[in-house]
Amino acid sequence: MNKAQDIDVLLFDVNETLLDITILRPFFQRTFDDASVLRNWFAELVLYSQSLTLSGLYEPFANLAVATLKMVATNHQIKLAENDLVAFKQLLGNLPPHPDVIPALTRLQSAGYRLATLTNSAPTASPTLLEKAGINDFFEYQFSVAEVRAFKPHPTTYQYAAKKMGVELNKVCLVACHQWDTIGAQALGCLGAFITRPNNNVLMAENVPIPNFISHDLMELADKLILSE
Repeated sequence: MNKAQDIDVLLFDVNETLLDITILRPFFQRTFDDASVLRNWFAELVLYSQSLTLSGLYEPFANLAVATLKMVATNHQIKLAENDLVAFKQLLGNLPPHPDVIPALTRLQSAGYRLATLTNSAPTASPTLLEKAGINDFFEYQFSVAEVRAFKPHPTTYQYAAKKMGVELNKVCLVACHQWDTIGAQALGCLGAFITRPNNNVLMAENVPIPNFISHDLMELADKLILSE
């Protein structure tokens, strides 16, 4: 049974869940003449981050993001200029929040939930991504997988966050628009809340855990959690 009242901590994924990566679409349209290559790049980035972790290796996410972009460009027989890479890094370092993020975080914080983030991105100097997005102050903790040198959905990433916050895993609800992320958290006993952002839909298969909460956006999730208490 999905009991919102049993949740102490809402642990948020950052990239695409809170911050909008579609700001990169004009870059891919200009560089590849096809904005949809954004999805190809992001999927490859996730694939190679997980491959490194399975292999016992680690490379900071930002470095991997640029390397993956170069690989995808080579696949498309495109040579990236240095100014292309500079523009890409600038955009990647200034992702805006989705429109539903601030209203939903405000509501969830007011309802008494402890809020934290767990991101594949490595920590950066101030101003951080969340500071630039105007949502930094909502979060009690901001965790990076760099601290355990393993990318999500490796178990150590969720275990690390729960331990640092002093809560049992079954009191944590992982909020993400990637089901591979909620699968990892649910496999450890966390609850999973899946946000169906565009290009992110539920995978239905016999042995794949269905997220405990499925919502169109974070405001809908806030409604479900608060109204079911």
